[in-house]
Amino acid sequence: MDPASLIGLVAALAAIFTMMILEGADPMSIFLPAPLILVWGGTIAVGIAGHTLKDVIGSYKAVPKALFSKAPDPGKTVETIVGLSERARREGLLALEDAARDIDDPFLRQGLQAAIDGTDPEDLRIILEDKIASKRTQDRMHAKYFTDMGGYGPTIGIIGTVISLVHVLENLADPSSLGHMIAAAFVATLWGILSANVVWLPFAARIKRISDMECAQMEVTLEGLLAVQAGANPRTVGERLRSLLPPGGEKAAEKEAA
Repeated sequence: MDPASLIGLVAALAAIFTMMILEGADPMSIFLPAPLILVWGGTIAVGIAGHTLKDVIGSYKAVPKALFSKAPDPGKTVETIVGLSERARREGLLALEDAARDIDDPFLRQGLQAAIDGTDPEDLRIILEDKIASKRTQDRMHAKYFTDMGGYGPTIGIIGTVISLVHVLENLADPSSLGHMIAAAFVATLWGILSANVVWLPFAARIKRISDMECAQMEVTLEGLLAVQAGANPRTVGERLRSLLPPGGEKAAEKEAA
């Protein structure tokens, strides 16, 4: 598990409430039912309105994976493919059929099985590239849902503030209550901005980042499978795949190979 998102979210909320305490405000003063219902409920509702139900369900399912899943390790993938390449050079491609069943990565397992089954290299490339493109498109759609929510949240908050200010103007005859009502009116704007910048937009950014890392690993896997299918020299395969890794990943892969 990569804890970066959880650390960031907790730290952001801690900073907000610490600021309130230092200013002498009661943190519980912003937990008013009406603004909370309007901002959170309204934002989620308009988010649903702009997408299909399947999109919405998929987007929320993507959040736990993005927050709690372990970051992809392309170095380990390179090591696995180099091992497959060495065995294929010694025993032939068909000898990898048993090894394919023990591979945890479904993309690598399915691609290797297709290569073993004799799929034409060009067809194999097209199939795997289509899988990568499909995953990237789906992940972008999930991220867009939360990006849209980040745009809706502040606007919904302003709507809540305007509604509350109308209520304030209706009670100008009671000056003693105006201060409390005006403060409560701006709570909706606070929650709209907070929800967008502390929850929705970070969710979108995290989903996109994890997707980019996973797709990059799949691209490395694709090139490795084609090299194994072609019977390339294992050392050449390893060097080729390590050159595709992001900065730092190449050193990690070399350390694992050693």
